[in-house]
Amino acid sequence: MRESSAFFKKQQKLAPYLFVIPFVLTFCIFSAYPYIKSLTYSLYATSGPKDSKFVGLANYQFLWSDPDFWTAVKNTALFAFLSVAIQLPLSLGLALLLSQKWIKGVQMWRLAVFMPNLMGQVAVGVLFGVLLQPKCGLVNIGLAQLLGVSWLDQKWLSEPQNVLPALVLVTAWMSIGYNMIYFLAALQNVDQELIEAAMVDGANAAQRFRAVTLPTIAPVMAFVLVTMTVGSFQLYELPRTLLNGGGPDNRGLTIIMYLFNNGLLSGDLGYASAVGWTLAVMLAMISGVQIWLSGTAKKEA
Repeated sequence: MRESSAFFKKQQKLAPYLFVIPFVLTFCIFSAYPYIKSLTYSLYATSGPKDSKFVGLANYQFLWSDPDFWTAVKNTALFAFLSVAIQLPLSLGLALLLSQKWIKGVQMWRLAVFMPNLMGQVAVGVLFGVLLQPKCGLVNIGLAQLLGVSWLDQKWLSEPQNVLPALVLVTAWMSIGYNMIYFLAALQNVDQELIEAAMVDGANAAQRFRAVTLPTIAPVMAFVLVTMTVGSFQLYELPRTLLNGGGPDNRGLTIIMYLFNNGLLSGDLGYASAVGWTLAVMLAMISGVQIWLSGTAKKEA
C-alpha cells in the first residue's frame, strides 16, 4: 500500500513536466535551434548551406557600409512612421464610431471594414496593380470624375515620388479593420459609470475621451502601436507584387526585400542572417522605446 502511494505521488510530481516536454521540444527544434544557427551563420560567408567560410563580423561591416541597405532602412522607417500615423487614429476613430448604439447595421459595417484584411498581401498587390494603372485604372478614372476632367494620367507606381504614398494607402486600406478590432474590444472595458459621472459633471465628448476612455485603452493602444511597427518593418509581399521589386529608384525597397535580394537569391545565407539579426536588434530597440514611452505617458495621465 505504501509503495503504491509513493508511486502515485511520484507520478503527480512528474505530470507537469510530462505536459511541458512537448512544448519544450517543439520550441527547441523549431525556434531556439534556428535562432542559434542563424546567429552562427551570420559570421560566415556561404554559397549554399554546405559551403561556408568563417569571416567574423565582415558581413555586418559590409552591411553597414552598403548604401542600398540604408536606402532600405530609410524607406522602411518612413513607411512605418506614415503607416502608424495614419492607421492608428483611423482605427481608433472607426472603433469609436462603430461602437455607437445609434448606428444601424453596425455589425455589417464592422465586417465591411474588416474584410480587406482577409485578403493576402499578394492578392492585394495584384488588385491594386490593376486599379492604379495610369490610363485604364479605376483610381484615375474615379479621380477624373471627381475633379471634373476628361482624363487623368497619374502614374502611381512608375514615378518615384508616388511609390511610398501608394504603399502606405494600400496598406492602410488592408490593415485598418484589423487594428479596429483591438480597439473595439478595448472599448468594451471602459466603465460606463465613469462616463455617465463625467457627463453629469459637464464634461464634453473630448474631455470624457481624454480623462476616461484613453487611460483605459492605453495598454491596447501600446500593443497595437508595437505590432503595427513590427509589421511595417516586415513588409515584403506587397511591394514585391505591387511594384515587381523595389520600384523606381528603389523607392519601394524594404529591409526584408533587401535581405531576400542580397542574401537568399545569391545563396549567401550568412549575409541574409546578418541582415535578419540586424533587423531583429532594430525592432527590439524601437519596440522597447515605444513601450517605455507608452508607460511614461500612462503614468503622467
